[in-house]
Amino acid sequence: MDPRSEVILRQLDFFQGDVLLAGLPADQLMYKLIPKVSSLCAWSWHFGDYTALNQLGSECHFSAEPPEQQFDQAIIFLPKSKELTDYLLQRIASRLKPQGQIFLVGEKRAGIERASKQLQPFGKTLKLDSARHCQLWQCILSGAVSDKPLPDWAKTIVLEQFNKLKVVSLPGVFSHGHLDNGTALLLQHLDQLPKGDLLDFGCGTGVIGCFLKKKYPAQTVHFLDVDAFALAATRLSLAANQIDENEGVQLIAGGGIVDAPQNLAAIISNPPFHQGIHTSYQASEDLFRQAALHLENTRKVKGELRIVANSFLKYPPLLQQRFGHCHTLAQGHGFYVYQAIRN
Repeated sequence: MDPRSEVILRQLDFFQGDVLLAGLPADQLMYKLIPKVSSLCAWSWHFGDYTALNQLGSECHFSAEPPEQQFDQAIIFLPKSKELTDYLLQRIASRLKPQGQIFLVGEKRAGIERASKQLQPFGKTLKLDSARHCQLWQCILSGAVSDKPLPDWAKTIVLEQFNKLKVVSLPGVFSHGHLDNGTALLLQHLDQLPKGDLLDFGCGTGVIGCFLKKKYPAQTVHFLDVDAFALAATRLSLAANQIDENEGVQLIAGGGIVDAPQNLAAIISNPPFHQGIHTSYQASEDLFRQAALHLENTRKVKGELRIVANSFLKYPPLLQQRFGHCHTLAQGHGFYVYQAIRN
């Protein structure tokens, strides 16, 4: 059981009525809460958690938008991003009935003390519990909250150095409101890709995939991410660049490379290595281990993996182990661009 869920279970008497669980972990919390409340709705923007919850028999809503119905209470599991916390509080508060209650739970090292201050504009706040290195806060709404739709939270930047490509980002998405140095380096080294379908793995704002679609308009570009906010941002970036989502474009909600199409000409990525507040290399290691299974391998096309990574990440040995080689195409600002071609 997640320690945040354990803290919630210590305060079961506070929960009643129609309750929304937002950003919940894939554990047994829902089963423990069901007998205490009138109805329970789960909302996740992480495809892995969403899939696991559904497999556990719990119906879950996967989206960057909250469910439409009204609730008496909402329990929010603190995300990593301060801006995403602001978004969740405002959007969820607008879904609560008069005198509704928000409960915010999170780990101390994730900044729950700081986040509790973000509750204060919505009403009276109270710390209910502190245990398992976590805290649980309660806020009783003091008035109606207007709903600010998802697109109004977006930030748009124009990349003058890349043919004025537009990038639209949303709270919680990697590199929100700016282009990170690693991706900028990768975009400079995407020439001479093989012909065929391309994959932007861990697409985030969709900047890599949009760049690819502009550069290789005749090729199909797939965008894959585990996060609903990333996929929503990608849709906004596609629209901003006047790229038709129905012509040679596919968006995929997936838990990893296992959900990618087969017979790809190239997989392009600034692979993620963070999960929540923790450092995790699982997605990248899975990518390196399984990428060849998704790459074309014919006499005409030898599929390739092209990535950018921080210099401190020891990816070359992993790529050499799986592909037999690893070429360094570029380096700069603490990043390397690597290429591995399927033999």
